[in-house]
Amino acid sequence: MGMLNFIAATTRCRTVSIPKLSGLALIIGIFSFVLSGCSGSKATRTDAAGISAGDRDELLARLPETFRFAGSQYDRMLARLTNGPMFPRSYENGRHRLVNARDWTSGFFPGALWYLYDYTRDPKWLHAASNYTARLSSIQNFRGHHDVGFMLYCSYGNGLRLTGEASYQPVLLRGAESLASRFKPEVGLIRSWDFGGWSCPVIIDNMMNLELLMWAARNGGDSRLREIALSHADRTLKNHFRADYSSFHLVDYNPANGTILGKQTVQGFADHTAWARGQAWGLYGFTMMARETGRADYLAHATNIANFLVNHPRMPADKIPYWDFDAPNIPNEPRDASAGAIMSSALIELSRLVGGGAGKRYFEVARQQLLSLSSPAYRADVEKDGDFILRHSVGHIPEKHEIDVPIVYADYYFLEALLRYRDRVTAR
Repeated sequence: MGMLNFIAATTRCRTVSIPKLSGLALIIGIFSFVLSGCSGSKATRTDAAGISAGDRDELLARLPETFRFAGSQYDRMLARLTNGPMFPRSYENGRHRLVNARDWTSGFFPGALWYLYDYTRDPKWLHAASNYTARLSSIQNFRGHHDVGFMLYCSYGNGLRLTGEASYQPVLLRGAESLASRFKPEVGLIRSWDFGGWSCPVIIDNMMNLELLMWAARNGGDSRLREIALSHADRTLKNHFRADYSSFHLVDYNPANGTILGKQTVQGFADHTAWARGQAWGLYGFTMMARETGRADYLAHATNIANFLVNHPRMPADKIPYWDFDAPNIPNEPRDASAGAIMSSALIELSRLVGGGAGKRYFEVARQQLLSLSSPAYRADVEKDGDFILRHSVGHIPEKHEIDVPIVYADYYFLEALLRYRDRVTAR
């Protein structure tokens, strides 16, 4: 997640006429002018992308209180949880949905704890994050679905980044090998699911798991892990996207020869529609692969996805998308805070990669999204939302569960995006 440092433009003092003031008023007036004019006002500093520091102030000013609120919510969450191997996933109908380590969402809660530690450096978050990360140790050998990247890289990956704990690296390397075991050479892709009536289903979410493979190939793992990630990304780019750069959710392949058997949008409104979280996964995945490889085609594709999203006529004014851009009852459809959080984190990263006017535009949309998510409209209710941080996320409307509720991956990517924002705008 390394961010480039950005150079602040300097300001110069200027000569002005000072009206007649007496005594203390004159001293205060001169002192205030010196502070605002000669020491480099935030309103006039810009970074290398041309992003004005004055525009950042509102969100930056909210960060301490936002993380304080997040911490107080997760303090209560931890107090509710037992010492058993269960992880909070969502809160619906007045009850927590707790899942075991093999659920695809299990890594997000320890990952969010690591982000609280990242911001605060409070040892209590280090202890909690380490505790819940350790509960995922068995996943290094798990081969039951493709989400090992979510499960381990969000937990062990953040833990390694923040602490350098040597025991985390072999878990990640072993997990990458387990994920790679699902690669189908005849198809050139990592199989996503082993259930349902599909022959070899691959979903857009799978792009997110490639980061674990790319990390492993650089850190002592087999170089073939990188080749698997590249093969998967290349074929996803070729087969998953429509002409307008929106994405299907699932492409089903013939496992014997890789021919396409069908394309669907399982968790969206219909096969032809743009399911919002799926679009966010695609944006984040190709932005990450552009960063990891430096490949121009991945960066161009991420930019095309971003343009589809930020310019979409049905993107709401607060920049938090409806659960599906083509849902039939817009504006009376649920919003998806999780899609907004994932998208904002990806846009901040993409803005750094592309720079210029486009980068500034992506950064501004991300800033608006984070301002919205940190506002009362999306902040969880202390009494009603089960100690999560955000409300108004959507899991799976076609299956009628997790509709307009708090969900853990929304919290995770919201905290990640805030940290990326902080790192971007405070770099000098």
